[in-house]
Amino acid sequence: MSSELATAVRTAVGAVSDPELRRPLAELGMLRDITVDGTTAHVGIALTIVGCPAAQRIEHDVREAAASVAGVDAVDLTVGVMTPDERRELTERLRGTRARTVPFGPESLTRVIAVTSGKGGVGKSTITANLAVALAGRGLSVGLVDADVHGFSIPALLGLVDDDGRTVKPTRIDDLILPPVAHDVKTISIGMFLRDGDEGAAVAWRGPMLHRTVQQFLTDVHFGDLDVLLIDMPPGTGDVAISVGQLLPHADVLVVTTPQAAASDVAVRSGLVARQTGQHVLGVVENMAAMTLPDGTVVDLFGSGGGQRVAEALSTDAETVALLAQVPLSTALRAGGDAGIPVVVADPGDPAARAIDALAAALAVRPRGLAGRTLPVTLR
Repeated sequence: MSSELATAVRTAVGAVSDPELRRPLAELGMLRDITVDGTTAHVGIALTIVGCPAAQRIEHDVREAAASVAGVDAVDLTVGVMTPDERRELTERLRGTRARTVPFGPESLTRVIAVTSGKGGVGKSTITANLAVALAGRGLSVGLVDADVHGFSIPALLGLVDDDGRTVKPTRIDDLILPPVAHDVKTISIGMFLRDGDEGAAVAWRGPMLHRTVQQFLTDVHFGDLDVLLIDMPPGTGDVAISVGQLLPHADVLVVTTPQAAASDVAVRSGLVARQTGQHVLGVVENMAAMTLPDGTVVDLFGSGGGQRVAEALSTDAETVALLAQVPLSTALRAGGDAGIPVVVADPGDPAARAIDALAAALAVRPRGLAGRTLPVTLR
C-alpha cells in the first residue's frame, strides 16, 4: 500500500510546474526520494540553484500536490540543490540542439516582431509593452527583448520591480538565463543586469558591446517555445538596428510614429533601414493620435495624418504597408506605464487599450508563413 501511495505522490509532485522554467518537476529532473510511511509522505526535491527565487512557490506547490493524494495526511519535505553535473545536463536538455545559437532563425516557428521608430519620445516602448501583454492575454506564448540598451524602460513599464524599487533580476542556471515573467510575458532587459543601486546609471556602450548584448539576449536567454518574440528597438537607425537586422533578417518590423510631421518623416527612415537588411515592414502604428473628450471635443495635440504618411511612404509597387492602429492620447495609458500595470490590464475599456488590443487581435491571426523553412518531417 505504501508503495502505491508513494507512486501516486511521485506522480502528483512530478506534475508540479517550475514557475520559471514552466515545465513539470519530473521532466526537469528535480525529484528525489519519495516514500510514504503510514500517512506521512516524505518528499525530496532539488532546486536548480542555491537561493532560487521561486523556492517558496515550488515548496508550497509540492506540499499541496503531495497532500492532495488520498491517504496522505502529512508531508515531510526535504529541499536540496542540483549538482553541477545535473545543472549542466538540465541546461543542455533545455537548449536541445540549439546550444549557443540564435533559436529564432528563419526555420523557427516563432514570429519575431521588431518595434521601431525614427525618433525617441513617440511611446514606442509603451506600445511594445502593452502589445506584448495583449498578445499574451489572447493565449499566445510571448517573449519580449528590451533592445533599447541606452534607454531601457520595459522593466518599469511591466512592473518588474521589487518593493524597494529595484529591477527584478533574472535567474541564472550556469550560463543559461531565465527571463522574469510579468503579465505572462517573458522579458529581458539590460536594466536587469545592473548592480543594485545602479538602476539610474547610464549605459555608455558603443557598437561592439551593443551587438554582443543583443546577441546574448537571443542566445543565452531561455525563452522556451514562443509564438511571438517582440523586440523593443532603440529609436533611430544605429548599431542595434543593424545588429538585429544581421541576427534576425527575417523579422517583421512594426513602425511607431506620432501624427506630427517631425516624427513621421524620421520614422520612415527606420522602416527603410529595416527593409535594407531584409526585414519585412509589417505596418505602422500611430501613437498619440487625436483623443475625444467627454463632451465630444476632439483634441489632436500632435496634428493628424502622420501614421498614414509613413505607411504611404513605405509602400511600394510590390507591397502596400498599412496603418494598423491609431492609439489616441490617453492619461490611463501614461498612468499604467508609471504604475507598471499596462493599460490593457488596468483599464481595458480605455480607448488606447481598445486600440492596442485590436492591433493584437490583428497580429494574433497572422502567423508566420512556412515558405522557405525546413519542417521536422521524416518520409518513410
